[in-house]
Amino acid sequence: MSRNLFDNLLHVKSLFRDRRALGHAFNPQNLPHRRDEISALVNNLVEALRGHAPSNMNLYGRPGSGKTAVTRFVCRDLESKGAAEGCKISTVEINCRNIDTKYRVLAEIGNRLAGEGDEAIPFTGWPADKVFDRVRARMQARAGVHVIVLDEIDHLVRKGSEGDDLLYSLTSLNIGLLEGGAFCCVIGISNDLAFTEMLDPRVQSRLAPIDVVFAPYNATQLEDVLKPRANKGVKEGALDDAVIPLCAALAAKEDGDARRALDLLRISVQQAEQNEVDVVRISHVRQAQNQLEFDQITPTIQDLPLQQKLVLFSILINERNGLNNISTGEVYGTYEMACENAGERPLTSRRVSSLIRGLDMAGIITAKTTSRGRHGMSKRINSCLPPAFDALKVMRSAEPVMDVVVGARYRLQNKL
Repeated sequence: MSRNLFDNLLHVKSLFRDRRALGHAFNPQNLPHRRDEISALVNNLVEALRGHAPSNMNLYGRPGSGKTAVTRFVCRDLESKGAAEGCKISTVEINCRNIDTKYRVLAEIGNRLAGEGDEAIPFTGWPADKVFDRVRARMQARAGVHVIVLDEIDHLVRKGSEGDDLLYSLTSLNIGLLEGGAFCCVIGISNDLAFTEMLDPRVQSRLAPIDVVFAPYNATQLEDVLKPRANKGVKEGALDDAVIPLCAALAAKEDGDARRALDLLRISVQQAEQNEVDVVRISHVRQAQNQLEFDQITPTIQDLPLQQKLVLFSILINERNGLNNISTGEVYGTYEMACENAGERPLTSRRVSSLIRGLDMAGIITAKTTSRGRHGMSKRINSCLPPAFDALKVMRSAEPVMDVVVGARYRLQNKL
């Protein structure tokens, strides 16, 4: 009888107690070091329990700073308290990276609010005003307060008019809902502190949000985040005492990303399991770190649009020529030459600055804005890729035209 490919692995002793506790989607019972941020949401959303419309809100912070977790944590208690007090409260969370058009967002809201016998709003095909009217009618039918959470809203806003049109429509809902005893508030979650600058001034005025900024976690705080999750997710005695502090310290160095810390811990346990040992040690964390760096960076760079690949190439080729703290002007000069070699029309300097900011948010580069006195503001740009990672090779394999770009000759400024 032939052996099954999974036979050996099924007999390996698992070090996990509940793997889900170390996942991003897990909802913990407590969120350490986010008291002020929780308080800001609670003090605003309590108006829903009083039968009033809460103010709109924008939550800002680096990836992994707890924005989504805090919002879910507060909304969960808001709905629970509403049910206990007889208040009609509904919350709808939508990730705008996955649902990325005005039509689809409104359709998703409408379908989440559908009552028994309500017609489903199709994925596409209806006029936009019909979808909007259906959303408003369902809010009125339910009455009460509707909290709309738009996670990664900056992704939709960057698509041009889609973000403006959606937010304009959502902030218009209360005008038609007041008579029916229903209210709506919008909570936008963004990794980009400057995303509202991309909005039409009329939308900014109508939105009038309360802003809450989430600071990155430090190493000590990340330890406090990891310990209860580890106690729930990993078997007792399976972690060396140095593992959690090391996972926290490594994640703190990378902008205090709690998701990164959880990934490091989870993959470290997996590495120990694969090595068939009973205790997760520092060596397993180092293996997890290497795996994460390559597993996460490669698809991120592969999936960059061509123009952003050209910007990243311009940064990397200047670094290879000995420059660091590269200015936007130095990047743009090389970028124009790269565009010529690729047969692409260069974007404006302002648009390239936006692409640089996107690379910064993705963790591929750092772009710190500094003052040059009377010469204005400038960025100091550096890559933050692992030394052994060949980004140019990845870009060449993902985009054939990058072969021509990388192989061309460039007039670059030397390090003085």
